[in-house]
Formats: sequence, structure tokens, C-alpha cells
Amino acid sequence: MASETTQPGFWARVQRASVERLHIRLESLVVLLALSTAMALLSPYFLSLSNFLNILLATSTIGVLAIAATFVIGSGGLDLSLGSVMGLAGVAGAFVAVNLGWPSVFAVVACILAGGIAGHINGQLVTRAFVPAFIVTLGMLGLARGLALVISQGRAIYGLPPEIVYIGQGRPFGIPMPVIILVLTAIVAHAVLAYTRFGRHTLALGDSEGAARAAGIRVEHHRRIIYTLSGALAGLAGLLFTARVNAGDPTAGINYELTAITAAIIGGTNLFGGRASILGTMIGALIMGVLQNGLTLLAVQSYYQQMAIGAVLILAVFIDQYQVRKESRV
Repeated sequence: MASETTQPGFWARVQRASVERLHIRLESLVVLLALSTAMALLSPYFLSLSNFLNILLATSTIGVLAIAATFVIGSGGLDLSLGSVMGLAGVAGAFVAVNLGWPSVFAVVACILAGGIAGHINGQLVTRAFVPAFIVTLGMLGLARGLALVISQGRAIYGLPPEIVYIGQGRPFGIPMPVIILVLTAIVAHAVLAYTRFGRHTLALGDSEGAARAAGIRVEHHRRIIYTLSGALAGLAGLLFTARVNAGDPTAGINYELTAITAAIIGGTNLFGGRASILGTMIGALIMGVLQNGLTLLAVQSYYQQMAIGAVLILAVFIDQYQVRKESRV
């Protein structure tokens, strides 16, 4: 009789199956469906195909940043420099393409390389100088933003070549190019995190660094790779944003890191590491996109939208920690 009473209920079994097989938490999917339904009832324009594509397009940049945040947070780290590194990468690519006049492929490489270098510096300082990730990435937030302003002399760099613009504004088969890039990036990232040794080691770091070290994982080396990957993904996000607006804007990405972290946590990534899901993060990014799009359609002022995002972040962390405490009592 005692063993029967401790059996999990139907909803708990479904939740566990979704995490094990689909690597997503059902709460996130339920929130996305409920929010979409509410917005559809409040605005007659929400369910149109053009608006759906607008949501996906607006989510593409945040989605790539959220993937970066998922790897870092899942490993027990934190990267507050994502938005600033994104802005720096976009300026670097625009500077190479416009000011130097180099071919477009070099501009693409410059974006991702600038982000990767910034991320690598973060990783080096965290693992070799033993500076807390919060302080390191907070400092990089200011350094990257300042460097972007220096390179651009405080002004946006306009006049990108058509090949770069196509990355942000092209629509093969009617689908925005940034959405295609986001989907491909998410598929690769999901495969890496869920099915490779690198992904298992990443989550092992977040679960227990001591246990990971005892298991033979090169903790410092692996963490440097994670931060470098995070920076490179921020560089990719910078490329998408710059190509979309046809300018290297040194102020791009302000507060984007908070939205990206929120999307990852809503999607089921544990704020303290050890659990992460790329598919869940994509659901979280869509939740943020639907929320912002719906509030815009309802003519809600932008500062109220920022308040809503902050409230969603607090609620997401509360629900996540509630679930952790609930599971620990089972």
C-alpha cells in the first residue's frame, strides 16, 4: 500500500516522459498555447500568417542568444555580456564590409570571430583568473559596448553589401532567412546538448563540478569552450540583427541578454545548472516573442512591455525552483 501511494500521478508521469524523450517541460508548452490563445482572442490580427512570420523573425535574434545562454547556464555559469557582444560583433562585421571594403564572407567571419574572442576572454578569466562569471561577464558587457562605440565612432555604419543584407532580409520560399538560420542552429545545438558527450559533460558541470572533475572531465577546458561557443553564437545573433536592419549599430542588443536568459529559464533550463533543453529554450523564446508581439498589437507602451518581461522572468524562476523543490520531496 505504501508503495502505491508514492507512485507519481498522471501529469507527473507525462512531464517526466516529455523531459526524457522530447527534452522539454510541458509547463512551457502549456504557457505558450495559453498565451497564444489569449492574444488571438484579444487581437483579430494575431493569427494572420504575416504576423506569425513577424513573430518568428523578431524571435530569431533572441532565439540564437537564448541558445548561447542555455549552454552557459546549463553548465552552472552565467553570461551577462551576450547583448553587448552581439552589438560589438555587428559593428565589427559592418566595419569590415563597409569601411574596409572587404568581401562579404570576411564580414560574416568577423561577426562570429569577434563574438568568439569576447567569449573566449570571458572563459579565460573565469577559469584561469578565478574571477566569478557574474563579474567577468558584467565587465565584458561594458567593455564590448564601449569598443563597439569606439570602432563605429558612436554612429551606426550603413551601406552593407547585398549579400549581407540578404542574410537578414531574404525570404527563400517566403520564409525569412533569419528564421531558417535560427531553426538550423537550434537543430544542431539540440543534437549537441542532448545526444553528444560534449552535451553530457556540459550538464555534468552544472550538476556538480566536483563530481565532473572526479569523473575525469577537464572542467576548466570545457568551460572555456562553452564561453567561447556562447560568444560565437552572440556573434551570429549580431550578424542576423545587422543584416536585418542594414546597419552596424553600436547600441544594438541593449538588455537582450536578460530576454535571452528569461527565454532559457522559461524553457526549463535550471538557473543553477545541471538541466537544460534547447527545444525548451525555443519554446521560451516563442513565449517572449508572442508576449511582445501581442502587447504591441494591443498598443501597450514599450515600458510596460519591459515590466512584463521582468515579471515573466521572476515568475519563471519561481516556477522552476518550485518544481525542483517538489521533485526533491518525491
